[in-house]
Amino acid sequence: MLPEAFLAAGSSSFTEFLARHQPELLPAARLADASVAQPLTHATTIVAATFPGGVVMAGDRRATMGNVIAQRDIQKVFPADEYSAVGIAGTAGIAVEMTRLFQLELEHYEKIEGIPLSTDGKANRLATLIRNNLAMAMQGLAVVPLFAAYDHDAAVGRIFVFDVTGNRNEERSFHSVGSGSTFARGALKKLYRPDLEETEAVTACIQALYDAADDDSATGGPDLTRRIFPMVAVITADGYRAYDDDVTAAIADRVIGGRMVRPDGPSAPLE
Repeated sequence: MLPEAFLAAGSSSFTEFLARHQPELLPAARLADASVAQPLTHATTIVAATFPGGVVMAGDRRATMGNVIAQRDIQKVFPADEYSAVGIAGTAGIAVEMTRLFQLELEHYEKIEGIPLSTDGKANRLATLIRNNLAMAMQGLAVVPLFAAYDHDAAVGRIFVFDVTGNRNEERSFHSVGSGSTFARGALKKLYRPDLEETEAVTACIQALYDAADDDSATGGPDLTRRIFPMVAVITADGYRAYDDDVTAAIADRVIGGRMVRPDGPSAPLE
């Protein structure tokens, strides 16, 4: 017999349902008394770029704990639903929990309402989850995800960025978050064009992650001995698609081959 809470009419928000009936299960509630005296695992650099017909999201694979490499093959890019993705940067454990809660939020809404949330609605729900973590962010447990989606109404890929207060902004072309984001955005400024094809957009993102790893010690570059390469996902009208490791490796190998000739990467034309 299901408890009464599961049978009563309520909100289409799973987070609101959880906050009403078992608030202790929310990440912020369970970590309210957390201490940050010890180093925590942090995920680092995520990049995203739009192209005609979709959007690319890619992330390096390194997680750090202070000055130590905590993990070399962490997953930082996750499908949120069939047509959107979240890339995580910040405190890894909370970021992964927030992503799982966001996935449940979107699935719950679709089951209750019978239709999926709009792209703007998804971004707003993620902003709310980030805002709910503000107390943790003030303790040093910040999560700053990057959200990308294919918008069927506009027939374009879209990128949304947030700050720790949940403030939401849309980027029209490309963006990056994480410790190496300054260097990655600088690379994308030179490489990005609005008419990039999918493979070109993926290559530009991998080039940007390479530049981030070149200047930021917390960002991991391609690991040739272990064959660990960035995680890449593309979202189009056909849905979310994660690149196979061998496909990503082939693109990364071409990038590395070019860097053997020009270590600082491809140059942009002067116009």
